Amino acid sequence: MGFKTLSLKLPTNFTPEQLREKIGRQLRIRDFSFQMEHKSLDARKKSNIFWQVRVVVNSPEIKGGDAPADEKLEIPFRKRREQVVVTGSGPAGFFAALVLQKAGFNVTIIERGSEVGKRAKSIAAFEKNGKFDAQNNYAFGEGGAGTFSDGKLTSRSKRISKEKKFITDNYIEAGAPAEIAYMAHPHLGTDNLRKIVKNLRVKFENLGGKILFETLFEDIVIKNSNVTEVSTTKGNLSADALFVAPGHSAYETYRMLMQRGIQFRTKNFAIGSRMEHRQEIINLAQWGKEKLPGVKAAEYRLTSQADGNHPVFSFCMCPGGTVVPAAAYPETNIVNGMSYYRRGGQFANAACVAGVHPDELAGKTVSPLEALEIVENLETAFYRHTGSYRAPACSISGFLKNQNKQSSFESSYPLGLVAAPLWELLPETVVKSMQTGLTDFIRKMRGFETGNLIGLESKTSSPIQVLREKNGLCTGFENLFFIGEGSGYAGGIISSAADGIKAAMGFAGTTK
Repeated sequence: MGFKTLSLKLPTNFTPEQLREKIGRQLRIRDFSFQMEHKSLDARKKSNIFWQVRVVVNSPEIKGGDAPADEKLEIPFRKRREQVVVTGSGPAGFFAALVLQKAGFNVTIIERGSEVGKRAKSIAAFEKNGKFDAQNNYAFGEGGAGTFSDGKLTSRSKRISKEKKFITDNYIEAGAPAEIAYMAHPHLGTDNLRKIVKNLRVKFENLGGKILFETLFEDIVIKNSNVTEVSTTKGNLSADALFVAPGHSAYETYRMLMQRGIQFRTKNFAIGSRMEHRQEIINLAQWGKEKLPGVKAAEYRLTSQADGNHPVFSFCMCPGGTVVPAAAYPETNIVNGMSYYRRGGQFANAACVAGVHPDELAGKTVSPLEALEIVENLETAFYRHTGSYRAPACSISGFLKNQNKQSSFESSYPLGLVAAPLWELLPETVVKSMQTGLTDFIRKMRGFETGNLIGLESKTSSPIQVLREKNGLCTGFENLFFIGEGSGYAGGIISSAADGIKAAMGFAGTTK
C-alpha cells in the first residue's frame, strides 16, 4: 500500500465524482482512496478562476510514499485531586478546560452569561426592541464573542499544528463541516457555532467537567503568590489553579485583577468603523461576475501603510453577512460583523481600522487603566450621539470628503442607522489614517467607494496586555494563568483556543 500527494486544478463547481475521476486518470489507477489535504480558490485571473486542491492518495497500485503525518495532541492523563477554575467559556477558556479535564483535573468553568439557547433569545429580543441585556449579548454568554460571528478559523500563529488539529477535530466531532480541516479560509458560521458550542459543552460535562452559567467572576483570594479561592456571584470556589479567559470586553475583570496585583502594560491596538457593501459589488470586484458556481461569496483582505505609522487594514470580513450591535455594556455603542455558514446575505461587511497606541490618543503616557477609559469614553460618545443603539453612519465617499450628504442607508444593521459625521466622532489620527487607507482600498477594488461606514469598531484587539510567562502564567504568580484575546497575546478563535491549550498542557505537564 503506497501514498502519493497530488495537486490538481478543478473547476469551481466540481463534484466528488469529477475529483475521483481526475485522480484516477492522472495516476492511472483504479483501486484507491484519498484524503483532501488543502483547498484554496485561485482568482488571480478573473477569466480563469479555479480551485487548487491537494489530495493524499492511498492505493495498492502505488509503490512507496509516506503516509500523512499524524499531528496528535498527547494529553498526559492521570487522576488528579486539584480543583481548577476557568473563567470564561470562549475558545481559550473552553479548550483549556477541555484539555485540563482530559488530563484528569477537576475543572469548573464559570460563565457570566447564559447557555447558548437562552443567549440567542436575548440577542434576538435586543435586535427587535432595542432593550439591552447586560448578561447575554454579542460579547457575553456561552462560547464567548466568537459564537455570534462568522466563525473564521484562520490564524497567523506559528507552531500550533497539533493544537489546531485538536481544535478542528473537536469542532467536526461536535457538528462542524468536515471541510474546516482542509479549506484555506475555513469558517463555521454562527448558525453552526450555536450547535457546536452546545455539543462541546455536553462532551465536557460527560467527561466530568462542570460549567456554571450566569455566574460572574468577582474576586480572588491570594496567599503567597497563589490563588486559593475564586469569588463569584453564586459563592466562592476553592482553586488549586485559575485560568482567566474573559475575552477583551470584560473591563471590570481587568480592573479587579489590577487591584489584586496582576500587572498589565499598554500596547498598540486598532479602532475604526465597519464597512458595508452590497455583496455583488465585492463579487464583481474579485471575480468579474456577480456569481460564481460552487463558491459562496467573495472575500477580501485589504491593507494600507497609510502615513507609515498607523497601518490601516480590513478585519473580520463577513461575506454575505450582517453588521450587528456588539455592545458589552449598557449605553455604549459599538458594532461587529457576523454571518451564517451559507454566507447568503445581500451585504458584505468588514472592519476598517487603524493601528494606534493609547498614548497617542491621550497625548500623554497613560496607564493600562487609563487606556481602558479611553476606549470606554469612545463607546459612550457613540451612544450619546444617537441616544440609542442605532449606529452612526456615513458613506465612504462622504467620509473621504468630510461631508455627509446621505441621509438614508441600505444596510443589514438591525437597529437602524443615523447619518453622522464619523470624521468628528473618531479620533483625528485614526480618521486621517482611515481616509488614506480607504483611498488605497478604492484603487485596489472597483466599486469600493459605493459602500458605507457604520459605527465604532473598538474590539478588534485590546489596548492592554497582561505580563505573563511563555506558558501563560501571570508574572509574580504560581498558579494564575491569563489566556486568550483578553490577555493581549491572541486574536480570533484558533489562536485564542491554541493559547488556552498551550497553557493547559504546560500546567498538566508540570503538576505532579
